[in-house]
Formats: sequence, C-alpha cells, structure tokens
Amino acid sequence: MTNQKILALIPAYNEEIAIQAVVRETMKYLPVLVSDDGSTDATVELSRESGAMIVQNEDNLGKGAALRNGFRHALENGYQAVLILDADGQHDPNEISLFLESYRQNKNNLIIGMRDFTQMPFTRRLANSLGSVLVNRLTREPILDNQSGYRLIDAKLMNLLLDSQEMGFEFEVEMIFACLYAGLSIDWVPIKTIYANEESHINPLSHINNYFRILRRVSKKYPLS
Repeated sequence: MTNQKILALIPAYNEEIAIQAVVRETMKYLPVLVSDDGSTDATVELSRESGAMIVQNEDNLGKGAALRNGFRHALENGYQAVLILDADGQHDPNEISLFLESYRQNKNNLIIGMRDFTQMPFTRRLANSLGSVLVNRLTREPILDNQSGYRLIDAKLMNLLLDSQEMGFEFEVEMIFACLYAGLSIDWVPIKTIYANEESHINPLSHINNYFRILRRVSKKYPLS
C-alpha cells in the first residue's frame, strides 16, 4: 500500500477475547505493536502468539499512557507514523488502507476516522454531537469527529505529545488541539460505526465531566483564538 515505515499501534487492557483476531487482521497491512496497559488476563500472551510486538505498562494507567508508550517505541525504531486502532474489534482493520492511501497522497500529520453519529448508541451519539459543537467553537475549525480512536499520527505530532499528562481518552482530544496549535494538518476518512455491547461500560456523567475538564485544560494550554 505504501513504502512509508508505518506501525499499527493497538492499545489494550484485558482484551483476550478479541485481540488475536484484531492483530491477525491488522498484520495483513502493517506490523503490529500491542501496547498493553497492565492487563491481568491473557492479552499479552495471545498478542505475542499472533505475531505482535509488545510494550507494557506494569499497572493500568489509561489509554493515553498506553498510546505514549507506543509512540516512544515507534519513534525509537524509526517509524514515520503509527496507525492506531482499538483492541476490541470496534475498528475494522480492513479500513487501514483508507488511512494509508490518504497519508500517501497528502502526508497530513493527523488523519482521523470519521464515524456516522446516527449509527451510535444514544449516550455516545449525545456525547459526540455535543463534543463536536464545543470543539468546533474552541478551535474555529470544522472538526468532524474529535473522539474517534481510529487515527494515523505522524512522527512530528507524536513527538509533540510525549510530555502530555492525560492518561485516558482525553488524550485523543488533546491531540487535536496540539496538532492545530503547532500549525500541523488534519484530514478525515469515513469509517464504519461499529458498536457491540460497549454501552454498558460508559458512565455518561463521568464521561461528560471529564470531557469538559479536558476542553478547559487544552484550550488554555493550546490557545487557538
């Protein structure tokens, strides 16, 4: 698909049910690094058996911490970009080619998979729709999907994010602000909107509170207006 040196980065925490299938499908396109975030099940062993490289947090620190662990590995090993996708099957590995083709053509620093909000469970649809309105207002840019975890990030942006203190999903929102503040470019590719029974794990009030917190923090750290 491309002669660029790109690594698939899969953050994972207790994903023994789906991780082997995700790794094997992803390896059809790219080498795979699983960044384990302190799993207590067989995630690491099954990932390794499937052919993935592994980096680990000894404790469960959060998705942001797992991603930065993966960034460090990628940068230390000369990768020009990482393609991030979730370990639970929410992202279709067969859509990796969309990101690779977009990167090959345009070399954008950040490419985000854009979902169809109407296909989401109600809580997620509400959170994403509200989040888009707020982020667009703060950035004064048309940010089409700010919470999608399916994204390609180049080395320049990875380097800018290594000192972040965000540990959870908030890191993905900070990534957008950091990219724009540095004058880097963002692109979008349409992806499938896949949900299984993830809805039961979401605390809507906690999610919204955390989201407002990160928006207040990053808008001060990266003033765009």
